[in-house]
Amino acid sequence: MPESWKVTLPCSRSDAEMLSGELPQLASLDSAPVVVTSEVEEFSDDWILEAFFESEPDAQAIELLASVIPATKPSDAAIEKLPDEDWVTVSQQGLEPLHVGRFFVHTQAEDEKPAGTHAFQIEASQAFGTGHHETTAGCLGMLDRMEQGGQRFRQIADIGTGTGLLAFAALHLWSNARCIASDIDPVAVDVAKRFAKDNSVALGRNTGQLALVTASGTDHPLIKRQAPYDLLIANILAGPLTELAPAFAALIADGGTLILAGLLSNQAEKVTAAYAREGLRLVEKADRGDWPTLRLEKRKRYGWRRPERSSGRTSQKPGDTGEW
Repeated sequence: MPESWKVTLPCSRSDAEMLSGELPQLASLDSAPVVVTSEVEEFSDDWILEAFFESEPDAQAIELLASVIPATKPSDAAIEKLPDEDWVTVSQQGLEPLHVGRFFVHTQAEDEKPAGTHAFQIEASQAFGTGHHETTAGCLGMLDRMEQGGQRFRQIADIGTGTGLLAFAALHLWSNARCIASDIDPVAVDVAKRFAKDNSVALGRNTGQLALVTASGTDHPLIKRQAPYDLLIANILAGPLTELAPAFAALIADGGTLILAGLLSNQAEKVTAAYAREGLRLVEKADRGDWPTLRLEKRKRYGWRRPERSSGRTSQKPGDTGEW
């Protein structure tokens, strides 16, 4: 078994928010580490970054790792050799299983499924967060409540899918739907395909299947071809959520539902206002700590109305990434 090393750096919550997605600073390394961020204390601004290497990191690797956090320097790094054990398991020891509604999200280290739940196994990955974040939990809870409330959907999109988890959950709840999931990060899409296989989620473009594509925002022919959507999910960040409001509104069917997450409580008003301008009204807001999940509905139109010209803004800025 190869050696395993861990490098720990202090960071803030805002730093951690920016670290979902592939880290181009580490691209020059022969073997990029798995990077995990976590809170020192719940709801505090004190976080840590832990990077797990398959061999002892040299000074260049430490310097590159420190460069992803603006306020840190290489001398802040704590370096330790780990016992001879599976580094993936080590990297996941701090991840608690997520039990939300009828869903149970776990890693390989924890597979005891509570009665009455549907389990998804989502492992740590180089490409993005693990899917155990509060924003993901908020979306899972929202989806579960909507299905129990009798809502039905046939065309579903998950933009910025990350692990693929929210698309998996939506297809479990509405198995007769067609679903497409996208991410700006091609590595995330590749790993989501593997997670789909691990969780027995059928890939394809037909009813009951998931199509996975690499796309910036909604800028992909298949995303546009399968529209309009009666359910669109986007768990990304407040900036791209605001910028993509016109593009999302254009894809959603009249009366359709939009679920937004990835924003902080103090950003909710601005994001909601951007969608109100596009004809979507807020119908539910569910908070998990500082992380709200928003459910909006697109107003139905009656009678003839002059067609609206699209703004053409369908893409995310470079660096914006998918699901936590």
